[in-house]
This record gives sequence, C-alpha cells and structure tokens, in this order.
Amino acid sequence: MTTPVTSLSADRIAKLEAVLDRQEILDTLTRFSRAMDRFDRDLFLSAFHTDATIAAGSFVGGPVELYDWSTAMHEQGQKATHHNLLNHTCDIDGDTAHTETYYLFAARNLDDSNWIAGGRYIDRLERRDGQWRIALRTNAIEWSGMVPSMEIPFADVPGIHDNGAPSRSTSDPSYTRPLTNVREPNIPS
Repeated sequence: MTTPVTSLSADRIAKLEAVLDRQEILDTLTRFSRAMDRFDRDLFLSAFHTDATIAAGSFVGGPVELYDWSTAMHEQGQKATHHNLLNHTCDIDGDTAHTETYYLFAARNLDDSNWIAGGRYIDRLERRDGQWRIALRTNAIEWSGMVPSMEIPFADVPGIHDNGAPSRSTSDPSYTRPLTNVREPNIPS
C-alpha cells in the first residue's frame, strides 16, 4: 500500500524536494559531459547560466567561449572523447548548490594513442527561474597518462554500424528516437 503524497510529513516533503533538486543538479552536470562528447552546442550551453565563469586548464571565461575553445581543442587532438562522471557530493542551500564531482576523461587521439586523465569538477550551481545551472566551475586536474593502443573491438564486423555509427555530433545513435534495431539476428558461436 502506498502512502498518498498529501499525508507525507513536512520533513519527508523537504527530503523529497532535496532529492529532486540533487537529481536536477546531477542531470545538469551530465548534460555538460554528454554535450562535450557529442559536440552538441545547445545542450552544452543549457548546463550553464549565460554569465557563468569557468576555469578549466588554461581557459578562464564564459560558456560560449569555453564551448568554442574546447571543441576546437578536441577536434584537433582526438577522434573520440568520454567525459565520465563518478563520485558526486552536493550541498544545497536554498537556490545555491556546491558540488564536487570526480571525473575520468578518456580520449582516442588522432594518432590512435589513448589518453586518460582524472580530476574533479568543483561547481557552484544556482537555481534561477526554476532552473539549476552552473554559475562557476573550476577543474581540478589531478593525474593524466597514456594507455597502450589496440584495435577497436568488432570494427570489422559487417553491419556493425547499421543502427548508427558513433559520432561527435547529434547524428550519434544516442539521439535516435525511437531507437530501433535494423541488424539481423546473429549469435556468434
């Protein structure tokens, strides 16, 4: 038997609102990561307030300039990138939240070498007009290294990309709605 929302205590409602805020904040951070890997400008900008300040590596500036700078850097250096989000803490005080989110960055470079790096995004988010977005970001890069290269698994399988090829754009299969399968059944022996 479920408890009707109207019978929840004020304490439970406050906790539920905090969980919803935390999820919206994490969704904001995830939009940034997905947008970086897919070169999706609109999605990227939706993670930041227009007057946000970002300090990342040698870059210090706003979201539009960050998008232009970082996509140019990634286009010149990598074929593919993955901005993975890991441990996440979130302190919410009204319409302001401070977060620390560990990340693992992995890239396939143009020369087919692989680069990985780890660090933390340290963010101040603000809720304005009901929307949580990043107002200030600093990037604590803590380690970096190269990983030996190998062939990408299954690259030579006929029809492997019939459902869509990975792409650093909105033509990536993750944008396909509805997602469908056009590949023929095949159970390798």
